[in-house]
Amino acid sequence: MTTVHTETSTERVPGRAWTVRIVGHGRTAASVTCSTPACRMPARSEDLAALRAFAARHAAAHAKAATVRPNAWCHCGSQHCGAHPDAKTHCAGAVLMILRHDPVMRRVWSVEEVCETCAPLIPNATVLARAERPRRTPDRPVAQAPAPVRPVVAGGFSSPAAPGAGDPAPVRRSRRSRTRRLGQEC
Repeated sequence: MTTVHTETSTERVPGRAWTVRIVGHGRTAASVTCSTPACRMPARSEDLAALRAFAARHAAAHAKAATVRPNAWCHCGSQHCGAHPDAKTHCAGAVLMILRHDPVMRRVWSVEEVCETCAPLIPNATVLARAERPRRTPDRPVAQAPAPVRPVVAGGFSSPAAPGAGDPAPVRRSRRSRTRRLGQEC
């Protein structure tokens, strides 16, 4: 089986894919193979229904064990979008985990990390999971100093006895009063 991905790297990595197949041997016997060499598969059997059930459970186990990586490239795009040759597109969007299984052929199950642009174009694909979007954090946190607390007097005026009020406030004079004063001095 696969291991759960726990790194939160910003470096792009190739999209993963696991393929589980039923391979026929002669007219009546078949076996199950997995693209992951470490997976243990059942022995060759004539019970095709049991092999199909095992293959479906095995593909589901790969999907459950794997965490969708938000920094993965689209696996479909790395294969030159061969899964949807009639619909040309550019890979974009969030990373999704899909399960591809053709109900007519009933022999191949694929679990893949693909982009959200390719996923709806791939026939017989079911979206299993979506990568979590990374939380945006500012590069430099802005430290905000709290405003000084000043007691408020009814009516919205500041209290003259407030701490730090010992400094005299600058006197504001209008231009009009200055003009009057200048005119009176002459």
